[in-house]
Amino acid sequence: MGNQKLKWTAEEEEALLAGVGKHGPGKWKNILRDPQFADQLSNRSNIDLKDKWRNLSVAPGIQGSKDKIRTPKIKAAAFHLATAAAAATLPPTVLPSPIVTLIRSVSSDLSIDESCNIVVDAKNAPRYDGMIFEALSTLTDVNGSDVSAIFNFIEQRHEVPLNFRRILSSRLRRLAAQGKLEKTQNFYKMNDNSLVPRTPLVARPKETNVKPRQTNSQGPSVSQEMVGEASITAAYKLVEVENKLDVVKGSSEEIQRMVNLAKHAENMLAIAREMHEECCQGKIMLLN
Repeated sequence: MGNQKLKWTAEEEEALLAGVGKHGPGKWKNILRDPQFADQLSNRSNIDLKDKWRNLSVAPGIQGSKDKIRTPKIKAAAFHLATAAAAATLPPTVLPSPIVTLIRSVSSDLSIDESCNIVVDAKNAPRYDGMIFEALSTLTDVNGSDVSAIFNFIEQRHEVPLNFRRILSSRLRRLAAQGKLEKTQNFYKMNDNSLVPRTPLVARPKETNVKPRQTNSQGPSVSQEMVGEASITAAYKLVEVENKLDVVKGSSEEIQRMVNLAKHAENMLAIAREMHEECCQGKIMLLN
């Protein structure tokens, strides 16, 4: 059993949301057994995950990490649209008090500013992934590098936001889940699928109609440093293209989800109208 008095951390909340997104709600045992989330949720039980998910999904006023994208908010918005439409067609005195309370609780839990995090993450993801690949290719530890070592390397060379350590942890887990990085316990290292191009120097064939140049003591025109910078730039571009493809795929899935939510809202509106007709006839309705 988990420790009920232990406060949930941001990494635990993020692991719970990612586990629900991967296995679905109610699959608490599968989430705890998944190696991707086992380390973060080692102090939690099935009941802990169930209670926390219910709090994040339903209870108004409870806020987890501000950087997370919580899909239950979308469901609450759809339900709010349905109940608001029903309230517009009904007299104020006829609506049962539980419905009014439900409308107020849902509307108070909506946050418009949270949708802005999707655009910010999609914009900065290629840059952050390029930093991660640069750090791992430079550190080259046999057993891999942990989050602290990668964070210290990037912080010394780039300007990062205050919450970058949390963003870095999220991006590392995402790249490991996509197979672009290899994760061993809490250490990450590059594998064959890492998008860091290794471009060996290829000797050019000799040109026939070219005058011989005088030999001098200067080195080759293309240095190893320039080749390394070109490799890092190419890695940035490849990662940016891949992330844009992920954004396009996520947008299509979001459109389909909103269509389903719209259908659900229509059903809720029909139920609300039916309840109104029953109340107008003087019938007593019990809300479970």
